[in-house]
Amino acid sequence: MSNTIIESNFNFPNQKSVYKGKVRAVYNINDQELVMIATDRLSAFDVVMPKGIPYKGQILNQIATSMMEATKDLVPNWLTAIPDPNVAVGYICEPFKVEMVIRGYMSGHAAREYKAGRRLLCGVAMPEGMTENDKFPKPIITPATKAEMGDHDEDISREDIIAKHIVSEEDYVVLEDYTRKLFQRGTEIAASRGLILVDTKYEFGKTKEGKIVLIDEIHTPDSSRYFYTEGYQERQDKNETQKQLSKEFVRQWLIANDFQGLEGQTVPEMSDDYIQTVSDRYIELYEKIMGEAFVKADVTDIENRIESNVLEYLSQK
Repeated sequence: MSNTIIESNFNFPNQKSVYKGKVRAVYNINDQELVMIATDRLSAFDVVMPKGIPYKGQILNQIATSMMEATKDLVPNWLTAIPDPNVAVGYICEPFKVEMVIRGYMSGHAAREYKAGRRLLCGVAMPEGMTENDKFPKPIITPATKAEMGDHDEDISREDIIAKHIVSEEDYVVLEDYTRKLFQRGTEIAASRGLILVDTKYEFGKTKEGKIVLIDEIHTPDSSRYFYTEGYQERQDKNETQKQLSKEFVRQWLIANDFQGLEGQTVPEMSDDYIQTVSDRYIELYEKIMGEAFVKADVTDIENRIESNVLEYLSQK
């Protein structure tokens, strides 16, 4: 699809380095700030799909930056500017090597572990007698180690994180506190829009001054799972699948086409028609999560648009 950005190969003034993640490219400008570009790449089961999804990068960037604005009174974040719909700029940080996953409901990975008979997830006990998508008595934090490109994130317990000196105990206490505060605020925002924030992940880093801040995306359909509030309990009572807003629908399509990112498996072909349905679903996700209509940016020459906007921003520094 020509109206997507898959690769990000910019060379900005005073650029020191670039890091390319699964769906984002992060440019280090003069060791002072980071320019993060949300591409239209789609990742599932820690594998990047071969084709891009129109408007996906814009959608993720706009949700994430808006949610950071809505939570900055609770938790400081890295964000300083939004020069383009696909771009966020912020303080340079040293990321913690863990993702703080928090789950309010027994869904997704937690449900798969539960079905396999396991009742401990990242050292946290899951109660007996639960049904998939039931609410936990209280949200549980189930961290994961950050994987390199092409590798899988791995579950890890609080105790192992501290024992292996991945994060100091002093810092980890702050990460847990921030995670619970963000999840509570996210839950309240979701509820105001007829949604349930089921689970999500947060990433944190330290500024040069040693301040812990929220980085990367927050409360997006790529990092979070949402259910519709209306009909949730009825569906649970009838043991029916929940109506949800997340990229789980992509994972389920891949599973149905015999792909779960396992060795020897091949990514199934995504037709242009299927890609369009995924793009439409992402727009629906945006409008429900944000409570407003999605305004499409001009994508006739998306790379030139992004480059021009970032260069204009940097020229004003």
